[in-house]
Amino acid sequence: MNLILKLISGIAAGMLVGLYGPDFLVRLLLTGQTLIGQLIGFTIPLIIFFFIGSGIASMSSQGSGLLGKTVGVAYGSTLLAGLIAFGVASLVVPSLTTELAAVDEEARVLKSFIELDIPPIFGVMTALALAFVFGMGASKLQRQNLIGGLEAGRDVIDLLLRSVIIPLLPFYIAGVFADMAAAGTVFDTLQTFGVVLLVALVMHWGYISVLYVVTGLANGKPPLGLLKTMLPAYVTALGTMSSAATIPVSLRQVKENGVTPEVANVTVPLCASIHLAGSTITIVTCAMAVMHLSPELGLPSLGEALPFIMMLGVVMIAAPGAPGGAVMAALGLLTGMMGFNEAAVGLMIALYLAQDSFGTACNVTCDGALSVWVDRWSGKQS
Repeated sequence: MNLILKLISGIAAGMLVGLYGPDFLVRLLLTGQTLIGQLIGFTIPLIIFFFIGSGIASMSSQGSGLLGKTVGVAYGSTLLAGLIAFGVASLVVPSLTTELAAVDEEARVLKSFIELDIPPIFGVMTALALAFVFGMGASKLQRQNLIGGLEAGRDVIDLLLRSVIIPLLPFYIAGVFADMAAAGTVFDTLQTFGVVLLVALVMHWGYISVLYVVTGLANGKPPLGLLKTMLPAYVTALGTMSSAATIPVSLRQVKENGVTPEVANVTVPLCASIHLAGSTITIVTCAMAVMHLSPELGLPSLGEALPFIMMLGVVMIAAPGAPGGAVMAALGLLTGMMGFNEAAVGLMIALYLAQDSFGTACNVTCDGALSVWVDRWSGKQS
């Protein structure tokens, strides 16, 4: 919640500086935006490589049958959530938001004091391929030095995110909004924010409701009772903004829903890392809104969005546990597959962080329903 307050402060400060501040101060914020943006771009492939690689490498200890069922149902749920979000956003976003006028970047007088280019070590797709090669290789060979290297790299990048990048995001957002205020597009953008966040929140609750109704009816359990039992996990996730930090509460509530302990002990921690249906709903919805607002992007068709959503389900495995980790993992796809520029990335981060706690709460609540399905398919349902 402290991060959200800082984010709001960054938006307000950026707007005030862009509207009323001297040119020097605007350029100073734009310089900060440039430097932080380069650091984010450099870090994205490393997030994907180390987090996905270490996640795949550590999966072998869980038992292949139970692991495969959990991974399959988690990916299916994430993919379904993304497709639903795309369908709803395609209908709702154009009718509730207004496309911004194009801004001539060359005509802008106020620019960063520093033009810095920090190219990433490798591209996003290369990072994804390397993560699968090294992760599966480490899992198959059980080379502890290789597994340890992937986990150590993950811990280093996680430390960088928690200690440097995440705390600097309010300054990055301040630069983005100062730039928009100076260009005269900030108020139109803000009008869209509330609408998009409300749409995402309604979809979270709708997805949770449908998932629990189907799960309860198909498994002979009262849907409302299942959902009521998971409410402590939902509320906990609202405060922690972390699926990992909510695992103890989620584990207790899933067991209270009748899932056998040996299944719950695998599905809950694993889904906390790989099942991000709520985050996917938010990312897809916010991405559609940002693309509609950006004249150079425009709304994609289903054929254009489907590969992005499918890859998003994979990349969500790399989402760090830090607040905003899911959108940080998704930025590589947004820039590489959907053509997001730096301004669009800034809007995306601001939109996502504003509702991160609700997306996380949706994730962990849906984990409870998936655990019931895995319990049934494993033949261990009580």
